[in-house]
Amino acid sequence: MANGDYYDILGVRKGVGEEDIRKAFRKKAMEFHPDRNKSANAEEKFKEINEAYQVLSDSNKRAQYDQFGKAGVGGNGGSGQPFDGFEGFGGFGDIFDSFFGSGSGRRSRAQRGSDMQHRVVLSFEESVFGAEREVDLTRLEDCGVCSGAGNEPGTPLETCSTCKGNGQVRRAQRSVFGQFTQVITCTSCSGKGTIIKTACSNCRGGGKERKTRKIAVNIPAGVEGGMQVRLTGEGDAGRDGGGTGNLYVYIDVQEHQYFDREGSDLTYVLPVNIAEAALGAHKSIPTLDGNDEDLKLPQGTQPGTEFRIKGKGVPHLHGNRRGDLRVTVDVRIPGSLDNRQQELLQELAQSFADSNWNSPKGGSDDGDDQGIFDKIKEALG
Repeated sequence: MANGDYYDILGVRKGVGEEDIRKAFRKKAMEFHPDRNKSANAEEKFKEINEAYQVLSDSNKRAQYDQFGKAGVGGNGGSGQPFDGFEGFGGFGDIFDSFFGSGSGRRSRAQRGSDMQHRVVLSFEESVFGAEREVDLTRLEDCGVCSGAGNEPGTPLETCSTCKGNGQVRRAQRSVFGQFTQVITCTSCSGKGTIIKTACSNCRGGGKERKTRKIAVNIPAGVEGGMQVRLTGEGDAGRDGGGTGNLYVYIDVQEHQYFDREGSDLTYVLPVNIAEAALGAHKSIPTLDGNDEDLKLPQGTQPGTEFRIKGKGVPHLHGNRRGDLRVTVDVRIPGSLDNRQQELLQELAQSFADSNWNSPKGGSDDGDDQGIFDKIKEALG
């Protein structure tokens, strides 16, 4: 049951006319309708507004209320459970449309065309540097014969006799609020206002036909697998003045033989043997640009050490900068050795045992470390 005075709930003074009651209800109902107002008390407030309107819009109930208050109308608007009646109309949305009108009509008939999807597979290099692809697309377009009108060219369109060319008709409807007039789309002409007497021989009056087109797609540099490129207006044609849909090109990227990608950086695993890691070496690093880069490994390079080659990564999608090429050292331990290699490593192991290599600090100073590298060189020839 509503709390407070019904006039206060609707925001009107006592003695106002029926039209003022109706206008006040319409304003309040639109403000607190739960489909529009997401506040926690919107539904309860809407119930109160409905209850107040049911009483004040009925002259007999209003007279009883003015004389005796809520007791004169059964304490709840004289309708038992006033809000339960909404269920018969399908809930908030239906009763709201029933009272205020659904807004349907010629203007609302326009339908935007459907969006379309296409999948493109790029090589790793194409995803980094960009590419242009041509895709075959079959889409809905305006009929080439009637230009979307639906009638055979040269034949007239007749004015709909039901709606007199308006595309809309008025329909009286009763609800818990009384009888109201609702404007709906004319079913005879589907809201067009005209009737096709001679349908187009090409599209059979539909105004649309499917055509296959070749669409050029420019793939920007730096895209990743899973991204999409939107081509505005390249989807299906709309209906009754509706806009054209879009084409969404989804990107798949093939794996590369050497490189992986982390954001705008490329990653490369550089295999080195234990001698190269210990003694240092110059290594040639491949790049996507086609020119190898020289990388100097210092003596004693540890497994997992990462080096960066600036500007050899992936271009940023929204800028001119490029990421880096990150090279991670992978020290490979041989799985099998010939006799000579075994002798050399045994000699090397003995030299480690004779030094302080196994101490917790791995050597007291740089001179000791340099001595170890000299022993490695000597042992490995």
